Amino acid sequence: MSDIPAPFEGPVDGRHLVWDRFIRVFHWGLVASVTTALVSGFLLDASWIRLHLTSGSFAVALVSARIVWGFTGPTYARFSQFLPSAGQVFNHLKAGTSHARHIGHNPLGALMVFALLILVIGLGVTGVAALGSGLKSGPLAVFLPAAQGSFWTEFHELAGFALLGLVVLHVAGVIIESRRSHENLARAMITGRKEMRDGDLVAPPKPAHLMLAVLSVSGLVIGVVVAINGLSQRRLTLPPVEPMAQVYVDECAACHMAFHPSTRPAESWQLMMNRLNDHFGEDASLPDDTGDEIADWLGNHAAASTDSKPATLWADLQETTPVGLPDTKMWQRLHASIDEDTFKHRTIYSRSNCIACHKDAETGWFSPFQISIPKEPSQ
Repeated sequence: MSDIPAPFEGPVDGRHLVWDRFIRVFHWGLVASVTTALVSGFLLDASWIRLHLTSGSFAVALVSARIVWGFTGPTYARFSQFLPSAGQVFNHLKAGTSHARHIGHNPLGALMVFALLILVIGLGVTGVAALGSGLKSGPLAVFLPAAQGSFWTEFHELAGFALLGLVVLHVAGVIIESRRSHENLARAMITGRKEMRDGDLVAPPKPAHLMLAVLSVSGLVIGVVVAINGLSQRRLTLPPVEPMAQVYVDECAACHMAFHPSTRPAESWQLMMNRLNDHFGEDASLPDDTGDEIADWLGNHAAASTDSKPATLWADLQETTPVGLPDTKMWQRLHASIDEDTFKHRTIYSRSNCIACHKDAETGWFSPFQISIPKEPSQ
């Protein structure tokens, strides 16, 4: 059967079914996924990005399914039932505690529902944009330059704070309305049932079109998966790493990690190559022809030549004397959450040994998906 009778029939202990099973699963699933996304985004470091992406994607998927259910679900799941007009909102505010009880969403609660749905979708869009521009991953990677990474990341964070604010308002509203109506609304969202009272505003019953909902959600999932896979397969120009100039490997990488040339602007590399006689406290002088060959290669593959987040972060690096990346404010800000003792572990031993934690450090990519901070080995 394509239609399921609308709820609100068959009372149990004097309580009638208002919130169908999907609405209840959606509500608490969204609570869990949004909480996880906010915590992993605001409180945890970049190594938790997979958890953040998974929880955020799950939240967007839930909201997408809820939008479909808003057109195909039973009475109190329907957007048409609780979409308020400006007049209804005004009258609800004006009436104060004297207004009749809405058995479903009241006008203010309805506005909160729409605001949350829209904001979660917005967070999904800005998150994909931040992922594509800043991290060069996902379906938008080939369309958005890395230089836009900061913009989309900040926009995404701003939307996250807005969502956090709405959540606080929502919880406060539930508490206030529960006290005003003498009914535990949180419990009602678990059991799905509310007590019927004289004077309640009740909507005409409408059936749920389950088959239509399933087909719509299935089509949406297939369309999104195909689109994401297709766009993600678009060719992306990564930082040039292979082949790395053999002379650079022989002379520079023999002493320390082979820092990718895109991590500094050409002027910074030139300054460093001009002062090899005092290379961070050591004499690393090279024959003129060797030094010139390395300097040319570094300059040709410096930050300006690469569309990656690290390249944009240090593209404006200006020094009068050579400065190691760990001594820059940008590096210190990015690593502020890491305890200083961590860099003293035998498995790391130096803040400049990027490859100890960034498995793709020598590619110049520094993807958060490739971060793994090694633990100090046991004695």
